[in-house]
Amino acid sequence: MHGEYKVPGGKLIVVDLDNQHGMLRNVRVAGDFFLEPDEAIHAINGALEGASTDTDAEALAARVEAALPKGSVMYGLTVEGIAVAVRRALAQATDWSDYDWQLIHEPPQTPALHMALDEVLTAEVAAGRRPPTLRVWEWGAPAVIIGSFQSLSNEVDTQAAKRHGMTVVRRISGGGAMFVEPGNTITYSLSVPASLVSGLSFADSYAYLDDWVLGALGDMGIKAWYQPLNDIATDVGKIAGAAQKRIVGPDGGSAAVLHHVTMSYDIDAAKMLQVLRIGREKLSGKGIGSAEKRVDPLRRQTGLPREAIIDRMIDSFRARYGLTTGGITAQELAHAEELVATKFGSWQWTARVQ
Repeated sequence: MHGEYKVPGGKLIVVDLDNQHGMLRNVRVAGDFFLEPDEAIHAINGALEGASTDTDAEALAARVEAALPKGSVMYGLTVEGIAVAVRRALAQATDWSDYDWQLIHEPPQTPALHMALDEVLTAEVAAGRRPPTLRVWEWGAPAVIIGSFQSLSNEVDTQAAKRHGMTVVRRISGGGAMFVEPGNTITYSLSVPASLVSGLSFADSYAYLDDWVLGALGDMGIKAWYQPLNDIATDVGKIAGAAQKRIVGPDGGSAAVLHHVTMSYDIDAAKMLQVLRIGREKLSGKGIGSAEKRVDPLRRQTGLPREAIIDRMIDSFRARYGLTTGGITAQELAHAEELVATKFGSWQWTARVQ
């Protein structure tokens, strides 16, 4: 069995092993990390040898930690990362490079249609009718998007939203509210097979699916990092938030994962604070010092137009994993439009949590 895991901000860990009668055998840990002393790698392999295949990641990490020679130095790997790579091997997890990725980047669409497309496209990946997909959004109207479990009245001043011409919609994933104006945000979705995140905890899957965009930002001169559970941050504060939804496949299992991210390019903070009911404590974490200023981390840090940032992100993904330009099929669009009419465009869905 073969498992791979790239430590967020670190190096690739590769584990090969045999499962013999419910025990780990012939364990071999490798990768492009740095480790001292040399014999520490044998200690790691020995610590994992003979462990039950039912051992969880925390217990596997503890075994490795206890076996490391005194004074061992690890750079680019962690005992937790080794344990995750083992669990991914046992789960027969797939890797990014195992797939032919498709890009969808189409003209602006309504907020409700975006919500519906996320559900439809991820369900198509779950059913095996669509390849893993990176979809870059273009917004046709300003909007507030609230998380699946958020209270509408607690999160949004609906009168202020109406006054500013903003549509309020609810998405299928959890997490917090998003304030969106066309041209001022960058939003993308990943619709991926569940096997891509097999062996990862829910929290680890966020870091794993965000790693490519951290690399893309780094190429543009932005030192960004993953901030648990679902944020991307820089030294000026939060610049992006992620959310996920597991989509149940035809067999009743979790066959696909929707992972979507909204990044701040240039936001009118004063307007946002009129529309969203955000407390002072939350504001400090978003890097917003004054409502009179715009929140413009990506524009300010890169000096690039929004379109250029998107192009560079797409190019970075393509260079890593390959990416073929595709589109939404007529059948997918028809299904999404039906969901807009029956679900995402309805007040019953938007206000389902008052």
